[in-house]
Amino acid sequence: MNQKLLERLIKHEGLKLKPYKCSAGKLTIGVGRNLEEVGITEAEAIELLKNDLARCHNECLHSFWWYHELDETRQGVLLEMCFNLGLKKLKSFRHMLTALSLKDYGLAAREMRSSLWAQQVGQRAKTLADLMQRGA
Repeated sequence: MNQKLLERLIKHEGLKLKPYKCSAGKLTIGVGRNLEEVGITEAEAIELLKNDLARCHNECLHSFWWYHELDETRQGVLLEMCFNLGLKKLKSFRHMLTALSLKDYGLAAREMRSSLWAQQVGQRAKTLADLMQRGA
């Protein structure tokens, strides 16, 4: 791709990292990507997901001293919860997080199952709590 063309498009379209309404009133992001008519490709959606999970992984590494000690399955559960809830809300699961720091995975799973979040997400919470209890 021609670098001058890219630079000219960025200059003319602008570069916006959050959705906005363009002059035609269409939901747009990036360098003029019309989300309403063009959307994103499956590959772009997967790339966004990978980036989001990498961000969640880094947040968990820096927020929970014991995170790196979890097996891959339990890390995955915490990552999915971080992705779903955001780090701030995940941190509000104080009893679950304390249980994880003590390697009491049964208690962590019970805390997950008894939360308002579990009522809201239904089967997802049951599946994740089961994985938390069983591990790898």
